[in-house]
Amino acid sequence: MKSTRGFLDADTPCTDTSYGAALLAAGAAIEAVRSGGFALARPPGHHAERGRAMGFCLFDSIAVAARFAQAELGVGRIAIVDWDVHHGNGTQDVVAGDDSILFASLHQWPFYPGSGGPDEQGATLVNVPLPAGTGDGGYLGAFEGVERAVTAFEPELVLVSAGFDAHVDDPLAGMCVTADGFRELARRSAALAPQVAAVLEGGYNVRTLPDLVEAALEGFDAA
Repeated sequence: MKSTRGFLDADTPCTDTSYGAALLAAGAAIEAVRSGGFALARPPGHHAERGRAMGFCLFDSIAVAARFAQAELGVGRIAIVDWDVHHGNGTQDVVAGDDSILFASLHQWPFYPGSGGPDEQGATLVNVPLPAGTGDGGYLGAFEGVERAVTAFEPELVLVSAGFDAHVDDPLAGMCVTADGFRELARRSAALAPQVAAVLEGGYNVRTLPDLVEAALEGFDAA
């Protein structure tokens, strides 16, 4: 059998099993919506745009889950809250112009992928660019703006793109969030709507990632 190994872009490898893994990750996001759970799956998804894969991402799993919730579960208004260290350009691209979905992203800026700057805002679009070195206090202070926007939107469901690459020990970025910060971000995200589900995005220190996910799960459960 001929191998299909290669790169879809400079950051996105593709192997013989990538397509199947990406389908399973999207399916896990759908199941998280069904159950109010946390999809612990890879590859991540929030950089995948309508017409291309990028940034480790093949399919935008959280956007797929949002469309599923609306089409199959009768959910009307959805807020997607993304606290991965990178801007969720793919999710923004997929839901752009849909007034039933609000997208809010907190991220390091300027940084990969280059989008999500302070002037990139809209009626259902909230981008919160943060400087390198921002820690728990800065993130939680900035999150107040997200809370105001989401509360005013009155979603039935909040979906969280839960990236952990803003952690102080993550090798791919320059933020200083701790486990306590992620716990509180999760708690405050879950308090924004009657239903919540989350999808794992970034987080590239395999030593710290399990504890960070556990902290977020504690926060989601505490809301």
